[in-house]
Amino acid sequence: MSILTGAEILIESLKEERVDTIFGHPGGAVIQIYDAIYKSDINHFLTRHEQGAAHAADGYARSTGKVGVCLATSGPGGTNLVTGLATAYMDSVPLVAFTGQVATNLIGKDAFQEADIRGISLPVTKHNYLVTDVKDLAQTIKEAFYIARTGRPGPVLIDFPKDVATSSTEFNYPDKVDLRGYKPTYYGHKMQIAKAAEAINKAKKPLLYVGGGAILADAAKEVRQLVRKGRIPITTTLMALGIFPENDPLSLEMLGMHGTRYANYATGETDLLIAVGARFDDRVTGELDLYATNARVIHIDIDPAEIGKNVEVDIPIVGDVKNILKELIPMVHEKKEGKWQKQLEEWKKEYPLEYDNPGEEIKPQYIMQEIYKLTRGEAIITTEVGQNQMWAAQYYKYSIPRSFITSGGLGTMGYGFPASIGVKMGNPDRDVVLIAGDGSLQMNIQELATLSTYKVPVKIIVLNNNSLGMVRQWQEIFFEKRYSATVIKNPDFVKIAEAYGVEAASIERKSEVKDALQELMDSDGPFLLEVKIPTEENVFPMVPPGAGIVDMIGG
Repeated sequence: MSILTGAEILIESLKEERVDTIFGHPGGAVIQIYDAIYKSDINHFLTRHEQGAAHAADGYARSTGKVGVCLATSGPGGTNLVTGLATAYMDSVPLVAFTGQVATNLIGKDAFQEADIRGISLPVTKHNYLVTDVKDLAQTIKEAFYIARTGRPGPVLIDFPKDVATSSTEFNYPDKVDLRGYKPTYYGHKMQIAKAAEAINKAKKPLLYVGGGAILADAAKEVRQLVRKGRIPITTTLMALGIFPENDPLSLEMLGMHGTRYANYATGETDLLIAVGARFDDRVTGELDLYATNARVIHIDIDPAEIGKNVEVDIPIVGDVKNILKELIPMVHEKKEGKWQKQLEEWKKEYPLEYDNPGEEIKPQYIMQEIYKLTRGEAIITTEVGQNQMWAAQYYKYSIPRSFITSGGLGTMGYGFPASIGVKMGNPDRDVVLIAGDGSLQMNIQELATLSTYKVPVKIIVLNNNSLGMVRQWQEIFFEKRYSATVIKNPDFVKIAEAYGVEAASIERKSEVKDALQELMDSDGPFLLEVKIPTEENVFPMVPPGAGIVDMIGG
């Protein structure tokens, strides 16, 4: 049994957890840890801001299914992680964050770069720790990874005092974890599953509503089996894009505020709504009193707190989505398409996603359609937040799980760029394309240095409309075009990219699009393509505030 310092125990523990990639930024309270990293074979990627490290680890986790790891120093280093932790928490992303801390004898004495990161991060972490004895470190790390990846996944933070990093003890990594009071339910109640099957078999207008929990459970195979066996139309949330091929006739694509009309109309007409790994958030339901008024509701989720939280449920089933669907599918009758499926097909023909595209203006919808054709739908698309995010969700057709990486619940501007770096690190053999707005990109534009330093071949498309587009759209529609603080003066994105050593180009005519996208995708390294789009191009369809989900405008 080896005698190791706390910093060395951290490295060996990460190896035990099969971690080979960390994103972080050094500082005084983590010097000892960085020295241990230097002497190890773990890959460390220096981001230029701690928020970037958290988002990169998040993107790595979402796209691979592994636990993402990030590292920051004490005080401002830790507080700069908080937005990234909150983003991961809202979207149930497995993440372990390590923060340096002042020495244990200085805690609570307002020492230099001291912050109570445990208290600060408590609302946005699944759990967090302050390690005060090096003898507890290995056990704490084991527990942190277990908590992060099990049950409903989420971020866990370990605060790491400087003297714990330098102290020594015997290293013995635990084989297992047994936490009293933390026993996630993985298998659903058999009677409830049988009730669900009976309801599905009797339903005349069933609708499968799938959320990000199904992606986290790696349940794409089971979801597809259920859809095809029961001929059940399927709609997904933003977080579940790719769980089912969107070009399939039974796919209604995304529902919600900017979902398809046919998905939302189906929600209004269905007599049985089967919610799988979804949480009925406000962007999906619209006004709750008007939501799915004709339907009984089945809700399958691993987190019992989500069931009945927003919508009254008739058949609740707590457990792992994949396990429950495996038990449910054999009980579901094999069916053929009937009146319900034909009705939905008619709505799809009557209310397609469409847009006007005259002349040489470049429409963002057209960009998404062309990048889809060029990548054959096989790229991983990451996005920032706002209009760019919605156009990417609507007009790129997803068929592979974990191929759409975005901040859903928190809606974090500045997420997509650093996340795309983590995505590419975790998926070196796949094309990674970032769809960014001009406003969002500037939130973490310093990560161009990370992109350049490590020659990460992420392809960036900046949709430049010289505005904070989604807020500007609301001001146009609901505030009589009073554009308060949403029209922005942008820098020359090409010059900025080139200053960081990243190849770049800019286009503003439709006839330039195909050649520019080809150049973007053919480049060996990172590439930024600025696409100038109309300022007043809006995202439609749209459910206005206070309206029911079927009361859409535009589109």
